[in-house]
Amino acid sequence: MNQLIFAYDSGEEMVLNMGPHHPSTHGVLRFIIKTDGEIMREVIPDVGYLHRAIEKIAEGVAYESLMPYTDRVDYVSAMTANHCWAVAVEKLCACEVPERAEYLRVIASELNRLASHAICVGVMAMDIGAITPFPYLLRERETVNDLIEELCGSRLTYNYLRIGGVAQDLPRGWENRCLKFLDHFDKVLPEFDRLITDNEIFVDRCANIAAISGEEAIAHGLVGPNLRASGVDYDCRRDAPYSIYPRLDFDVAIGSGAMGTTGDCWDRFWVRCEEMKQSAQLVRQCLAQLPDGEVYQKPKRIRPEGEASARVESSRGEMFCYLVGKGQPTPDRVHFRTGSFNAMQVIRPKSKGLMVADLVALIASLDVIAPEIDR
Repeated sequence: MNQLIFAYDSGEEMVLNMGPHHPSTHGVLRFIIKTDGEIMREVIPDVGYLHRAIEKIAEGVAYESLMPYTDRVDYVSAMTANHCWAVAVEKLCACEVPERAEYLRVIASELNRLASHAICVGVMAMDIGAITPFPYLLRERETVNDLIEELCGSRLTYNYLRIGGVAQDLPRGWENRCLKFLDHFDKVLPEFDRLITDNEIFVDRCANIAAISGEEAIAHGLVGPNLRASGVDYDCRRDAPYSIYPRLDFDVAIGSGAMGTTGDCWDRFWVRCEEMKQSAQLVRQCLAQLPDGEVYQKPKRIRPEGEASARVESSRGEMFCYLVGKGQPTPDRVHFRTGSFNAMQVIRPKSKGLMVADLVALIASLDVIAPEIDR
């Protein structure tokens, strides 16, 4: 089913299937749409097509060996998934992480956030009908991938972090290449804003569409850019600080209804554009402050007892990991709480009364990723 397919007509109501392989569902997702002509009465998300039982697999895999599995929790923002798992295990084992490694973790995570948001805002514009912005930002993402590939050898399921540090130090000349890209990228975003963010047609398609108030966002458990776009001033990096984020200065982008209603599709798009600018500045600060030293400290035998939790600010918002150990080489229980799963539940109430074409804008603005929903 690669397009909207008519299912049946019961009186005045049509039931349509969108997905599970529709390009605008951003993964293997299915939406059951009940419409009265072009006006939607209800949209029911149907998930579970990409379930891989990662949390159950974790119970039979050594703590260190689970790190590559975390890449698949969110394959568009794998660095932050690595980071979440590493922090949880290090808390449980009381592992020390070298200072230089903490800086390298943040550099990798912020570059990954930049690449992830580039995909989100580029694809959102393309879903709505503006083709040019997507390859425009895809070009920048490929440059980021070149830099990350030098760190870990991969361009999608990045695997750079380790329990106790990172896999390796920066390659020779990497810092200069990264700074050169950041100098270039600082000029790209203002051009992108002129191209699409402030484009009159794009604003008309996104402003006042599916506005989510701050109270609704909190009630539905939204996190990250989706929460901040609704006017809620919360960022895990600042308000529940971890790693070396307390040493860095950055602004938290908050939706204000500049083009319509606070928390609408345009606000969610704009917040991610602003976060790309902040990620670039965070990487600059880390490179300027980067200390000398080791990048990995081998932990003692990892057979912890007890429970621990960790949360990091992933590209799709706060990612939470809960971990239980019982003195064995494998975890007893692992659970990830991700932003995309909770974002799915807001689609049903917010889609009522919208036109079918607006559903595409709503889904894209939430930046849901299928692996985060199913795991």
